[in-house]
Amino acid sequence: MAIRINPTLIDELNSFGAEDVQLCYHCGDCSAVCQHSGEIFNFPRKSMRRLQMGLEQKIETTFEPWLCYYCGQCSTQCPREADPGESMMSLRRWLISRYDFTGIARQFFRSKLVEVLSIIGVAILTGLFLVIYGFSGGNLQIYDGEGAFLPSTFIHKFDLLIGSVMAIFLLINAIRMWYFTMIKGVDFNIPWWYWLKNIFTLPLHFFTQKRYAECESKNKSGIFMPWLIHLGLMLGYAIMLVLVMVYIEELQYGPDIIWKVHIFGYLASIGLIIGTVYFIRNRLIKSKYVQYKKSHDTDWVFVCLLFLIVLTGIAQHILHRTGIPYWANIIYVIHLMCVVPWLLRMPFSKWAHLVYRPLAMYFAAVYTDAKEKQEVISGSYAISVK
Repeated sequence: MAIRINPTLIDELNSFGAEDVQLCYHCGDCSAVCQHSGEIFNFPRKSMRRLQMGLEQKIETTFEPWLCYYCGQCSTQCPREADPGESMMSLRRWLISRYDFTGIARQFFRSKLVEVLSIIGVAILTGLFLVIYGFSGGNLQIYDGEGAFLPSTFIHKFDLLIGSVMAIFLLINAIRMWYFTMIKGVDFNIPWWYWLKNIFTLPLHFFTQKRYAECESKNKSGIFMPWLIHLGLMLGYAIMLVLVMVYIEELQYGPDIIWKVHIFGYLASIGLIIGTVYFIRNRLIKSKYVQYKKSHDTDWVFVCLLFLIVLTGIAQHILHRTGIPYWANIIYVIHLMCVVPWLLRMPFSKWAHLVYRPLAMYFAAVYTDAKEKQEVISGSYAISVK
């Protein structure tokens, strides 16, 4: 089968953040220093080479960029300042756009204006809808219960609708990822039981981000802070998402606090506020960690919008609990104006990592087992022929 070459691929990747790929001369220092690069998955050197050669289809069918957590050691080690870590980050953005069948992700990653305008547009429509609904039968002086401006029963249905839309897009894109990587990208048979054997890797990597933690061994420190903050931010978001989708009525109840539910909300909020402040600070001062030296437009949109969600969520909670329902309702509408575009853009943005990375770890484990089995069979056949 002919290999398709795209000579403009490097130029295309510029808009996704990969600015220095052409500086790489393949010394291999990046792969040598990487904690996770190996014989089967050799990165980032192989990905850099494929980029320079314009091997678009090869890159499209690989999951190696997802096996990189961008600890930054490869970029620090690079003698040509080709910044392979940032190139791998850019490839993840590019792959998100390839998995997305709508083309929305591509527009977001290539144009800050498109992304910002879409967020503002969805936020305005959300606000108008909520205000019209609220005044149609509610009272701004009532936060929940009978006559509430935005009753929790309505918000629960509204959240489930938005969450379902998000989940459908994510599911379709995840299936496309599986097709690209495990069907188009594999030229040997994978026994079905390998999928069952390695299924545990999905929750393991989702809840621990353990590969990122393992980057610390070459950083000569007890705790690799980017991993800890990344884990706190990810778990905070996952917990809050579950609470909002399942326990919104308990969260909105009050002003009494239901501790068996709210304690998780408080912990999630702490993780989110610490994580967002940490990322904003490091990107502003360009901290010692190389992964914060450069920031794509979508990085700023991601962290700033999340920061607004956390602040407005905390504010409306405090106002409700302290008996100021009028302002609690107003801030609640603003909060939801941030939340809805955030959720709807999740399949097309950086947060898609939440799904794609654990899937890539799972696929990589299945692929490795099948590849090793294939090599054993091939070796046995070669010996028998001799």
